Amino acid sequence: MVGFDLDMTLIDSRPGIRAAFLVLAAETGATIDTDLVVSRLGPPLEQEIAHWFPADQVAATAARYREIYPSYAITPTLAMPGARESVEAIRALGGRTMVVTAKYEPNAKLHLAHLGIEPDVVAGDLWAEQKAVALKEHGATVYVGDHVGDVRGAQAANAVSVGVTTGPCDADELRGAGADVVLASLTELPAWLEAYAKSRF
Repeated sequence: MVGFDLDMTLIDSRPGIRAAFLVLAAETGATIDTDLVVSRLGPPLEQEIAHWFPADQVAATAARYREIYPSYAITPTLAMPGARESVEAIRALGGRTMVVTAKYEPNAKLHLAHLGIEPDVVAGDLWAEQKAVALKEHGATVYVGDHVGDVRGAQAANAVSVGVTTGPCDADELRGAGADVVLASLTELPAWLEAYAKSRF
């Protein structure tokens, strides 16, 4: 079982997230720097909302964002280069795939369905070390992500941590957090997986 993060690992959700935040700003009258928002994707939504709204409005605002998200964020979002090929490569090796993300699970599933990416398992609403709960439950031996929080999740699950530098964290940050492997993008993952599988069997 190989696990993947979603945002900026399997999908480039920046256009969709920007669109959803623009709608949220228009509805609420809040000033939101959407370029800054999409430059630091990874942590739970509530953490981002807290930068722009008072503490007592965070929960309700996050709920509203999740409501409008399907209408504005799914269609503009693209698959990351190598995403489909990586999932197919794992299947070709006889493996299974799962997505473990901090994103609201129903919206994560909408993204994957829209893009035709079909993991065996999807687990949402999990961040950093919390991701280990799902990874352990399904016996994931590798976890691929773009954020130092993903590295921590892999470590907590005793899984091999593969970092990709397609998100907010660069190679030095990922290695500094303890990533076992750092790749430029998922286009490099199938070859690494093949070598990894050969080294284990």
